[in-house]
Amino acid sequence: MNFFFNKLKLRGKLLTLVLPLVIIPIFIVAAVIGYIANQQAYRGITKTSKDDLQHLSSFCIDLLNSHYQQFQVYKLDKARNLNNELATLVALSYNLVTAEQNLHAQGRLDLKTARHEAQQALKKINVGETGYIYAMTSRGDLKVHIAREGENVFDERDENGRYFIREMCAAARASKPGETLFITYPWRNAVLGDKQPRNKLVAYKYFREWDWIVAAGSYLDETVGDAAFERQSFDKLKERIRAKKVGASGYIFCMDSKGTFTIHPDSEGKNLINAKDLNEYSFIREMCSKKSGWIRYPWKNSTDASSRMKIVHYEYFEPWDWIVAVGSYEDEFYQETNKIKTHILVSMMLLTLVVGAAATALVFWTSTIFTRPITHMMSVIKRVKRGNLDERMVVSGDDELAEMGSAFNRMTDIIQRNKAIESNLAQQGKMASLGVLSSGVAHEINNPLGVILGYAGYLESKMSEDDPNYQYIHEIKRESKRCKKIVQDLLSYARTPRPTLEPTDLNELLQQIVDFAANHTDMRGIKISTTLAQNLPLVEMDGDQMRQVTINLILNAGGAMPEGGDLTVSTEESDPAHVCIKFSDSGCGIPAESLEKIFEPFYTTKTRGTGLGLAITRQIIEQHHGEIQIDSTVDRGTCVTVILPTQQGEL
Repeated sequence: MNFFFNKLKLRGKLLTLVLPLVIIPIFIVAAVIGYIANQQAYRGITKTSKDDLQHLSSFCIDLLNSHYQQFQVYKLDKARNLNNELATLVALSYNLVTAEQNLHAQGRLDLKTARHEAQQALKKINVGETGYIYAMTSRGDLKVHIAREGENVFDERDENGRYFIREMCAAARASKPGETLFITYPWRNAVLGDKQPRNKLVAYKYFREWDWIVAAGSYLDETVGDAAFERQSFDKLKERIRAKKVGASGYIFCMDSKGTFTIHPDSEGKNLINAKDLNEYSFIREMCSKKSGWIRYPWKNSTDASSRMKIVHYEYFEPWDWIVAVGSYEDEFYQETNKIKTHILVSMMLLTLVVGAAATALVFWTSTIFTRPITHMMSVIKRVKRGNLDERMVVSGDDELAEMGSAFNRMTDIIQRNKAIESNLAQQGKMASLGVLSSGVAHEINNPLGVILGYAGYLESKMSEDDPNYQYIHEIKRESKRCKKIVQDLLSYARTPRPTLEPTDLNELLQQIVDFAANHTDMRGIKISTTLAQNLPLVEMDGDQMRQVTINLILNAGGAMPEGGDLTVSTEESDPAHVCIKFSDSGCGIPAESLEKIFEPFYTTKTRGTGLGLAITRQIIEQHHGEIQIDSTVDRGTCVTVILPTQQGEL
């Protein structure tokens, strides 16, 4: 035997050794594996199905909680904004009264006239839809009011019976000079048709010289809440939950702790607290009592031939007093298990019949089958190691080597994606910084801008158009509004704000901006000339946004000419539907390697630049369905071309 065995070739030795070791155990192993696999399939499918129900219920709870938290933050933010707006309006009104008192103190107005002027000015200020400015003495006499002027409201009570006017008067008398106070109280205005009390927020200051309490009030629900928006968002939330399928016939439903269904395929709005299963058990009542857990009960739908056992996992959402339930029928759990059992039995039988012939053939080709894929894998691994991440292993079959090849291919794909992700991380970090920066800028700048606008508007109303200073006040007001809009555009940069379009004389707009830029400190030593085409058609555009584009491009050109130079701004009609604006400078030019990056947010070559100017510029131009092109030569200059359509379609 040893002599015979030693004379056999390698394939013969493998056949002699392997065939008995394979064929004999296969019969035993097949039976054992079939039994174990069948049991594990039942356990695995049951556990997986239950996990799916639990995951779906957790998913719904997360959806509800996300919706709830989102609107809590939304309302809190709106309330803060209302506080700031009312405080600003009260400060403006207080300053109007102070100005009239100063005129009286200077002898330019008598006290009666000064108070009359203040009354008229305060009545012109609007607060939201139904709010207004009013003034009263510390004894409750209304000196300024849109409907009840002259009345004494010292003993007025709110809907809870509180003497809120007395509280305001006492707090005002005890306040520091210029201090802004707030009070909130429920109020039902029958004139406005209110059927239920609404919470009203009032900001007020005490002007001691006249014994006036100057106040601005507005209803919270006019600013803090948007019922239509909340209802629409809630409907979308319900649709999203209804769209989730649980197996073939299961579904998700929600109800309150009293058994009223808030989300259900066909019983929404009904109270089924007394509903019973086929065993006459009140399963809904149990769910409402326990609020979370598992429950099984027999159930028969109208379309079912017989009853089926249903299993439900439910959880409690405390903020809304909701019970979120996910249910499915158990026979659907085991449907796939039965298929697996049949497949296992058939596979084991076929395996035992074919294994003999297959084992013999496989032994002869073992070396080729194992060495060829391994050789191919090593070749691909070496090429990938050298940095060629586009290489992939050719995967054939379903064995372990094929799995390893697929895993290697997936790993290579992940490496490629990670490299792309790494290149985007810096950009995402910049965009996150932009959000933080925008919030801070909006908070710190909008309030002083509001005060500037208020004073400018007040001064403008006191001057005639013939006054030499009227134009300066008008310019301050216009530029302040533009600054405020720029801050808002920066805040909503990621949302891409929509432009407000109106027909605009492009030449007139450019001439205004050139005149303004000529006096800018960054444009010293630079000669700006214009070549504006005659009979240029009106262009539909957002004047403020295009003003920002032009100023950005002019100041960029100025930054490229620190020692002085020439800048030419020209316009022409490129075709009947488009106009062209060119900004040509004699500056230092832009290197070729920077041309592809200059429109990226935060990319800048300046020591103090933010890198947002050209990014916002291109964004605005693209919002106008336009194009921006840059042609630059180092040490010779740059020409920036902006092409805009004269008529805009739907944006």
